[in-house]
Amino acid sequence: MEDLLRRLTPQVLAALLRRHGALDLCEDAVQEALAAAAADWPVKGLPDNPQGWLVTVARRRLVDLVRSDAARRRREERIVLGAPPSEFLQHIDDVEGSGRDDTLLLLLLCCHPELTPPSQVALTLRAVGGLTTAEIAAAFFVPEATMAQRISRAKQRIRDAGASFAMPPPEQLESRLRAVMHVLYLVFNEGYTTNSGPDIHRPDLTREAIRLTRELLRLRPDDAEVEGLLALMLLTDARRPARTTPQGELIPLAAQDRARWNQDAIREGVDLVTAALRRGPIGAYQLQAAVAAVHDEAPSTEETDWAQVLALYETLDRVSPNPMATVNRAVAAAMVHGPSSGLDLLASVETDERIAGHHLLFAVRGHLLDMAGDALGAAESFSEAARRTNSAPEKRYLAGRARDLRAGAVDPSRH
Repeated sequence: MEDLLRRLTPQVLAALLRRHGALDLCEDAVQEALAAAAADWPVKGLPDNPQGWLVTVARRRLVDLVRSDAARRRREERIVLGAPPSEFLQHIDDVEGSGRDDTLLLLLLCCHPELTPPSQVALTLRAVGGLTTAEIAAAFFVPEATMAQRISRAKQRIRDAGASFAMPPPEQLESRLRAVMHVLYLVFNEGYTTNSGPDIHRPDLTREAIRLTRELLRLRPDDAEVEGLLALMLLTDARRPARTTPQGELIPLAAQDRARWNQDAIREGVDLVTAALRRGPIGAYQLQAAVAAVHDEAPSTEETDWAQVLALYETLDRVSPNPMATVNRAVAAAMVHGPSSGLDLLASVETDERIAGHHLLFAVRGHLLDMAGDALGAAESFSEAARRTNSAPEKRYLAGRARDLRAGAVDPSRH
């Protein structure tokens, strides 16, 4: 039932928004309808038309919200493109209960350019993903009250910007779609490697990102970058079963049991990225997915086609320059041309403020210094990386690498 409610959430919200346009009130009404369904359906059974049931209940809740008190009555004056309360209440019975799919419009609204990326993520998970404020707050390790304020401010900014529940003009559509994809990418990354907390994974977030990206691809079937994004998620998430020990300790890619990787996800991801690259034009998500496919199809780290990985990262750096891509390219360069080549590439982005303090920069430097035989230098870099990450599993892994390298420097037989 939870999956059904989550899937229906954007449709029900869109049904109200099409007519009334007041995101804050409509979203509150939908959340109340979802709570009513969670209480009612297990007792009385699933209605014949779950979406229609939810729209009807949400519609009634919306009327209650508008009529509830003097403060709400003052808000009636600015509801739905300035429509007066009498007109609003007269037309509320006309809300559609099924049929039309406006998920894309809702994603575009939640990723309005007036919002910051964290606010876009939070609003997308709430309005489109159907997650509660408490669930979103837990995912990002912030108090529920803080997340509630973030979502409330996001709705206010959308309202102040005069945003309407309609397709953006053609000249804005492409940039808005890129924002939607970026938000889904951020949601997936946070689920795959959490920024803080005791666990490395948040499977609920990765599943939601994959589900919403599938929905976006259904709505945009000819968009090669959407196809590439879904492929990247599947090919990356395929490794999750082998990424940690039963105790939750991090296992690096080179040491993972590849037999535990999800082969169905790999096959689907490879098919998707192959089709996307043929269709073009080539974009950043397709290239990252192609890199993931090379890793996933290799029998081992040693048998990985590192020259192809390096070529893909070089292309990515040209198509979409990004210091994190350069860091990844440094690893591939080290595997192809030796560690000094990788260290030179790292040096080229050390002063880039977008990554200068990121723990991955220090972790990769430690890896390359270890390859170069500088155990103490590598240990220092791993220690710095451990100090800079807020993820408990990453911190333990990186500190352990530093400890082992220092021990190996004292007793080479242990290295």
